[in-house]
Amino acid sequence: MRSLLDAARECLDATGIDAKIALTQRHAAAFLRGESAVPADAPPADPIGMPGRPPRPALVHPRHLPRRGFGSSEGRAAFVHSIAHIEFNAVDLAWDAVYRFRGMPGEYYADWVRIADDEARHFTLLRGRLQALGHDYGDFDAHNGLWEMCEKTAHDGLDRMALVPRVLEARGLDVTPGMISRLRALGDDDTAGILEVILREEVAHVAAGSRWFRWHCERRGIDPVTKFRALLAEYARAVLHGPFNIEARAAAGFSDDELAALMDAAAAA
Repeated sequence: MRSLLDAARECLDATGIDAKIALTQRHAAAFLRGESAVPADAPPADPIGMPGRPPRPALVHPRHLPRRGFGSSEGRAAFVHSIAHIEFNAVDLAWDAVYRFRGMPGEYYADWVRIADDEARHFTLLRGRLQALGHDYGDFDAHNGLWEMCEKTAHDGLDRMALVPRVLEARGLDVTPGMISRLRALGDDDTAGILEVILREEVAHVAAGSRWFRWHCERRGIDPVTKFRALLAEYARAVLHGPFNIEARAAAGFSDDELAALMDAAAAA
């Protein structure tokens, strides 16, 4: 039986767009069929710098990304590209959660393999839409914020679950409904329909982060709300922006106290 950890590392190291997506789909399907598993005696993870990336898009500081409206064809394509970039990064984030953190329950690995597969499908949908708009992934500059937070939380699975799914990726729960409304108003039902699929499925992804954050807290005897507030203050002030989608975040496992912590941290940012 193949090691799931080796499969995850192969996906992380893949540099080509098509290769990373195809490997993700292949290894996720093999895991679902019971053809791979996490070895009980797995050694610690080898260091990871940057995951494999295609030569484009160029990665720049977020402040250097131009603001484009939805009204023009170019602006619409740039918007779809930005979401596709998030989903492409999310494939690596999910495989990193599998590869980096050892000794977790089997359900943990099942969650993140499923999420990697979902993110690959989301990227494929968005890339197809981008191509229909006359562009492809890599045609616009992008930023590296998701992976930078991945590196900052590499030392601790608790921090990773608190901050990557529940802060950075959960931002999509807040902003996507408004994007869908604007796209529908502009008559772009194709893009809006893809975002509706992603929004629905991302709730479950953020919920996995909530579940495993609480698992870590319970195991260590830590109050999750107190810890979440501390992590927001330490890592996330610059990336917290309201308003928050309270309904979606509650469905994704945020307690009332955690939602209050988010709003407090955003107000203090």
